Amino acid sequence: MTQIDPGRTQQPIVSNTSMALIVYILYFVAYFVGITAIVGVIMAHVQKGSGDALLESHYDFQIRTFWVGLLYLVVGTILAFVLVGFLVLAWWFIWSLIRNIKGILALNENRPIANPTSWMFG
Repeated sequence: MTQIDPGRTQQPIVSNTSMALIVYILYFVAYFVGITAIVGVIMAHVQKGSGDALLESHYDFQIRTFWVGLLYLVVGTILAFVLVGFLVLAWWFIWSLIRNIKGILALNENRPIANPTSWMFG
């Protein structure tokens, strides 16, 4: 039986930066399999507070992207019955795609999101 030294801290299997990257990937996959966005936002909520300021800005941005995007989806779906909702849904797609691309590029360059609570593109 292997003993673990209680004084030694274990390194996480996945780094915090990789976790933020995984959330962005789950958001991209959600365009095809919607449930992955829910997994991603849960991961972002769990990771919030465990990283440095750079990662905190990304987690805030990801959480905001999910909740504002969900609002756009609900409003767009309801308004689709009067046709204007299709414009809202198109806006949601473009908006979320730009936010996800911008976020993943900033993470790749080790840059924080300038305005993670923005309703636009951060």
